[in-house]
Amino acid sequence: MKPNDRPRTPNFSSGPCAKRPGWTVAALADALVGRSHRSKEGKAKLAEVIELSRRILGMPEGYRLGIVPASDTGAVEMALWNLLGERPVTMLAWESFGKDWVTDATKQLKLKDTVVLQAPYGGLPDLSAVDFSTDVVFTWNGTTSGVRVPNGDWIPADRQGLTICDATSAAFAMDLPWDKLDVVTWSWQKVLGGEGQHGMLALSPRAVARLESYKPAWPLPKLFRVTKDGKLVEGIFKGETINTPSMVAVEDALDGLRWAQSIGGLPALVKRSEANLAALAAWVARTPWVDFLPADPAIRSCTSICLRIVDPEITRLDDAGQAEVAKKLASVLEKEGVALDVAAYRDAPPGLRIWGGATIETADIEALLPWLDWAFATVKAGLSKAA
Repeated sequence: MKPNDRPRTPNFSSGPCAKRPGWTVAALADALVGRSHRSKEGKAKLAEVIELSRRILGMPEGYRLGIVPASDTGAVEMALWNLLGERPVTMLAWESFGKDWVTDATKQLKLKDTVVLQAPYGGLPDLSAVDFSTDVVFTWNGTTSGVRVPNGDWIPADRQGLTICDATSAAFAMDLPWDKLDVVTWSWQKVLGGEGQHGMLALSPRAVARLESYKPAWPLPKLFRVTKDGKLVEGIFKGETINTPSMVAVEDALDGLRWAQSIGGLPALVKRSEANLAALAAWVARTPWVDFLPADPAIRSCTSICLRIVDPEITRLDDAGQAEVAKKLASVLEKEGVALDVAAYRDAPPGLRIWGGATIETADIEALLPWLDWAFATVKAGLSKAA
C-alpha cells in the first residue's frame, strides 16, 4: 500500500543540502547586498563566519581559518598546490573526490614521489600501511561512497609529514581530532545547509610553518596565493577574502552557524546526524532488499548514507540492469515528491544516497522509510510485468 505520511521536506540531497529546520528566505533579510565586502560591515560578517565556525568546531588556538574561493574543491586544491612537493606524498582514495585529488597530485602537479593507496567503493585502504614521514592526503568522509574513517587513532602525533584532510561532509557532523590534522577543508553547502561557492581552509601551526618555509616549483594563480614574500597573508584568515564573496551566501552561512549554536553546538549536531543513521540502520536490519554500501558498521557515514539493492532478483541482472532499477527507484520517489536527489553518485555503484546531516529531521527519515519499501515494490512489480 502507498504510505499516507510524508516527510515534511523531501530534500535529501548530498549537496547543496537541506536547509536547517524552519528556514525561510526571511533568514537572508540582513544580507549586505549592494555593499562592499571590504566595508566595515562586510568584514564584520565575514569575520563572524570564521569566529563562529572556530567556536562551534572547537578549533585549537593557533590554527588559522579562512574563507576561500570555489567551495571545498577550491580549498583542497589551494592546499595541494601550496603545500605539496616539499616531501613525498601518500594519497588515500576510496571514492570519487579522493580520486580527483590523486589526479591532481599525479597528473596535474606531476609529483614523482607519490604513493597511492586505494580501496573500492564501500571500503577503506589499509590505514596501518600509511607512511607518515610523507605528507598524507585523504577525505575524512567519502561523500560518494558513504565511508568515513572511524577515528584519528591511525594518525601518529609525532608524524613528520602534514595531514591534509578534505572534511567537507564531516565538519559539523563528526568529531574531528584537530591535533591529528594539519589542514582541514569544508564548504558551506553540506552539514549546515548553506549555499555553495565558498570554502573554508583551516591550517595548523605546522602547516603555516611549511607555507612560510617552502616555495612550490610551479606557478600559483591569484586565487591560490596565501603567502607573500615568504609570509602568510594573515588578512585571509580575518575575513579579507581573496576574491569577492556573495554576501547573500555569507548571510546564509551565518544563519546556519547561529542555528547550530542555538541548539547546543557540535555535540547536538553530531547527535542529530547519528540519530539519522541509526534510524536508517534499524530499517536496513529488517529489510531484505537493501543493505549499506559499506559492510563494516564502524566506517558507515552518518551524513552521506549510501545504500545498495541486494534483492536476489535484482542482483541477478547485469550491471546496466541493476543501474536501471536504481535509477527507476529514485525516479519514483522524486515523482511522488517524497525524496529528491537521492540517486547514487554517477561514478558510484548503483543504489541510493540519502543525506543524514544535521539539518535533516529524524522524523523525516522515519517518514521516508515506508516510501522506500513501497517504491522498491513498485519498481520490482514493473520488472515482473515487463518480463
